[in-house]
Amino acid sequence: MLLSGGMDSATCLAIASLRHRPVHALTVVYGQRHAREVRSARALARRYKVARHTVLRLPLGPLLRSSLTDARRPLPRRTRPGARIPSTYVPARNTILLSIALGYAESHHLGTIYLGANAIDYSGYPDCRPAFLRAFERLAAVATQAAVERGERVRVEAPLLRLSKAEIVRWGERLGVPWELTWSCYAGGRTPCGECDSCRLREKGFAEAGRLDPAIPR
Repeated sequence: MLLSGGMDSATCLAIASLRHRPVHALTVVYGQRHAREVRSARALARRYKVARHTVLRLPLGPLLRSSLTDARRPLPRRTRPGARIPSTYVPARNTILLSIALGYAESHHLGTIYLGANAIDYSGYPDCRPAFLRAFERLAAVATQAAVERGERVRVEAPLLRLSKAEIVRWGERLGVPWELTWSCYAGGRTPCGECDSCRLREKGFAEAGRLDPAIPR
């Protein structure tokens, strides 16, 4: 399970924990300005009693041009749906993270990688689309010894891929996801900024689902 600490990731972890045991969680600190999410990932891993939680420090920030890895660049505010890919896109991030997860899965004889990618209420990132995930699965089928010699393919599961944020909130509610442990804000302050794309999508999801977000102080 690629565990970021956000609401999609937490819901995905709840789903994976119901479908599979053991669950191994992998959190990558790649230089994101919102590294506050790592604290949430640790809390979620404890809550769901994962078999092993690895926090990998991979300082790629200086190599990847993004407002998520460079605090000097302003975060976009209120990006319009259908607009250009925002500056919060981190070049090849999901390709990098899935590649690490693939190596981990093969090394530990695990057959499925879960991630919380979403292609409906999202910021327009190209590596959150169904075509990308299908392509990565095809790559995994020809890139590992386990697949080539023994036919042991690693599947990529993104159960939230075609759900709106409201649908994710409703599913998470049914699963008892502890929203108060999650973190979504890109700004990475002590409290969510409420203005970045991630905060707004989260607010939209809870509002449309008719639920209150317990992570927001009132």
